[in-house]
Amino acid sequence: MQKRFITRDWLLYSILILLIALLLLVMYQVDRQWTKLAQMESALTQQAQDMRSLRTAVGSGQVNLSAVANPATPAAQTATAGVGAAFQRAYAATQKPDYAQGDWGVSALETSLKTLTPLVSTDAYASQVQYYVQESLVNRNPDTMEWEGLIAKSWQISPDGLTITFQMRDDVTFSDGVPLTAKDVVFTYNFIMNEAIAAPAERSVYGQITSVEAKGDYEVVFKFKEPYFQSFGLAGGLAIMPAHFYEPYMKKPQEFNQSKGLLLGSGPYRLADAKTWTPDQGSVELVRNERYWGDVQPPFNRMLWKVIQNESARLTTYRNGEIDSYEAAPSEYAKLKVDQQLIGKSQSFEYMPPVVPYGYIAWNQEKDGKPTRFADKRVRQAMSYLTDMQRIVKDIYLDHAEQAISPFNPRSKQHDPSLKPWVFNLEKAQALLKEAGFADKNGDGILEDKDGKPFEFKMIYFQGNKGRERTVLFLKDIYARAGIKLEPSPQEFPVMQEALKKRDFDSITMGWSSGIETDIYQMFHSSQIKDEGSNFISYINPELDKLIDEARHTVDEAKRMALWQQAERIMYEDQPYTFLIREQSLLFVDKRIQNLQMSKLGLNYGSLPMENYVPAPLQKYQK
Repeated sequence: MQKRFITRDWLLYSILILLIALLLLVMYQVDRQWTKLAQMESALTQQAQDMRSLRTAVGSGQVNLSAVANPATPAAQTATAGVGAAFQRAYAATQKPDYAQGDWGVSALETSLKTLTPLVSTDAYASQVQYYVQESLVNRNPDTMEWEGLIAKSWQISPDGLTITFQMRDDVTFSDGVPLTAKDVVFTYNFIMNEAIAAPAERSVYGQITSVEAKGDYEVVFKFKEPYFQSFGLAGGLAIMPAHFYEPYMKKPQEFNQSKGLLLGSGPYRLADAKTWTPDQGSVELVRNERYWGDVQPPFNRMLWKVIQNESARLTTYRNGEIDSYEAAPSEYAKLKVDQQLIGKSQSFEYMPPVVPYGYIAWNQEKDGKPTRFADKRVRQAMSYLTDMQRIVKDIYLDHAEQAISPFNPRSKQHDPSLKPWVFNLEKAQALLKEAGFADKNGDGILEDKDGKPFEFKMIYFQGNKGRERTVLFLKDIYARAGIKLEPSPQEFPVMQEALKKRDFDSITMGWSSGIETDIYQMFHSSQIKDEGSNFISYINPELDKLIDEARHTVDEAKRMALWQQAERIMYEDQPYTFLIREQSLLFVDKRIQNLQMSKLGLNYGSLPMENYVPAPLQKYQK
C-alpha cells in the first residue's frame, strides 16, 4: 500500500510541474506578444506622423518621390514648406533648439463651471475649454488677420455673396477616430437651429443662413438669405459637432439641455470621457488627442484648469508654481513688478489686446412685465453722468485702462471719433432726474418718484472680480450724493447667468467682447429680447434696429462703417448701458513656458495651433 501511494504521489507531482511549465511558457509568449504590440503601436504612431508630414509636402508640391524614397532624407525635413498655413507658427516653434513635447499646461478659473456642453454653456470660462476640443473650418492668421484654412482646404464665394462653398480636408477625424465629413457640418447647423435645443443666442446669429448642404463627403455649401458682412466668418467659424455623438440628443433635447459635460470634437485635446464630466469635480482636465490630425502635434500632454475663486488664493497658487499664469489686478501690479520672488519665476506682459472686452453697467428696462425707472432715457443719462469713469480709470485701475464710449473699439472704423467720453456732472444728473419726476420729498436724502417710492436698486456683479467690486462700492458712494441708494449684490457667475436668463435684476455690471468688427445685433436689437436672447435689458429703439439690419447686410465697407457710426451715436444718446472701461492685460507667466510672442490678436499664450512649450529640463509633470 505504501509503495502504491508513493508512485501515485510522484505521478501527481509530475503532472503539476508540467502544468506550471506550460503556464510559464504561455505567459512568456503573451508577454512577447504584448511587447511586440507595443513596439508596433509606437512604430505606427511614428509612421502616422511621417505620413502626415509627407502628405502635406506632396500636396503642396514641396517634395518629390526620389527624396521620399531615400531613407537618409527624413520626411519631416523635406516637408517644412508644406505645413498648412494655420500651422506655420506652431511649426516654427518646433524648430527651436530647446523645443520639447511633454508637461502640462495648468491654468486657473475664477469661478466654477455650470456645464461644458456646447451651446448650453454661455460663459467665457467654458468657452476656454471648448476652444481646445472643437474646431472650425477656418481661423484667423494672428499676424495678417486674414482667414486661413484649418479643416477647410479652399473655398469659393459666389459673386452675390450669398453662397460659400468649402472644400474640406479628407483626413480629419474626431478624437474617437470617426472621420469628420461635410455631414457633421450640416448636422451642427441643423442641431443649433432645432428650437428644442437651448441655443437661442446661436439661432439668432445663424438665422442669417438659409441652408447648409453637403455635396459629397468633403464639400459643404452655405447659403445666406441676403448679404451679410460677417458671412464668411459665420460659416467658417462654426464649431463642428460630431453627428454620431450628438445626434441621439435630437430626440432627447432636454437631456442635452440639462447635461454637464457632453464635449467631443476634432481638436488637439479631449475629455478623458466625453460624457462624464461634472461641476463637482472642481477642475477640468483635458488629455492629448492621440488621433489629432493636425500638421503639428500639441506640445502639452494635458491641459488642466483649477477652479480658484479667491484672488489671493490664485496668487499664492501661482507663487507656489501650481498654475502657469496669474492676471494681476491694477491695484497690486506695481508691487508685484518689483516682487523679487515673483520676478525670478515670471515673464510679465502689460498690453491692451486688440479685441479687449468692454465693461458696462446694464440698466434693466423691464422687470416682471412692467417698465422700470431705467426705461426712462433721462434716468439712464443721469446715471452715466454720475458714473465718474475718469476717476474709475485713475483710482481703481491706476491708468491701466481706458474709458469705453460704446461697444465699438475706439481704434476701429466703426467708431465715430467725434463722440467724446461722458464726463462726471452732478448738476446735469440732478436736473435730468428732476425732469424725470424724482425729488427728495420727505427730506431723508433719498430721491422718490411721483408715487413716493425711493430711488434704490441692486447692482449685481461677479464676486471674484476685485476691480468690479471696487467700482461698485465707489459708485455706491457717488450715487448717494445724488440721493440714489445702490445696494451691491455680489454673485457667483452661474447665479448671474440665471438672473440674466430670467430678467430678474435691476442693474448688472459685466463685460462683453469686442471683435475686429463688432456685430451689436445680439445685445441691442429688439428681436433679441424674446427667447432668452442677449438683449436682456429689454431695450427697444426702432431706429437702431433699422440701422443694425442695414449695416449687417451692407457688403461695401465704407457704407457699412457710416451706418455703424450712426448706430453708435444713437446708443451714445440712449445709454442703454453705461459703458465703463477697457482694461489692459497685466499678466505674469511662468518662465518655463517658452515662445511667448505678441501678435495682432494679442499674446499667443495658449493660442491654437499651440505655439508654447516647455523645454525638457524645465518639465515637471509626468504623462
